[in-house]
Amino acid sequence: MSESTNSFAGLKDLAGVVSAEAATPKREPKRDVQGRSYATGRRKNAVARVWIKPGKGEIMVNGKKAPQYFARPVLRMLITQPFLVADRYNQFDVMCTVTGGGLSGQAGAVRHGISRALTLYEPDLRGILKVAGFLTRDSRVVERKKYGKAKARRSFQFSKR
Repeated sequence: MSESTNSFAGLKDLAGVVSAEAATPKREPKRDVQGRSYATGRRKNAVARVWIKPGKGEIMVNGKKAPQYFARPVLRMLITQPFLVADRYNQFDVMCTVTGGGLSGQAGAVRHGISRALTLYEPDLRGILKVAGFLTRDSRVVERKKYGKAKARRSFQFSKR
């Protein structure tokens, strides 16, 4: 048996080859003709279609400004979190349409959509947003009602007599 010229002397040589192959190419930003990035966000039964573009920081939800649509301060804080974490506050205009669910679920869907759109606009922000947990879809949904029960798990009141 003869040794070939391309053999590896040890694990160190193999590690050099693996690290060269593991180097991923730099991600390209995805933008449309108008310079916007689009993403879909979901939370509970709410679905948000989100477009972001550079601007003054205006957030429009279903044709209304964010403070008008999301009246509670907690919901407004929720949708601005991705910009604060990425240090891009008041640098992007957001236009989104939201359907389904309640206001809390819709705010979560908008946050998820903004985070995904930001990663498409600036791929370098992906690591920051992923560590913060904004790119993960929150899969918690309401449990269905079972027959023979008052709600999903609650039994009817027991009567001894």
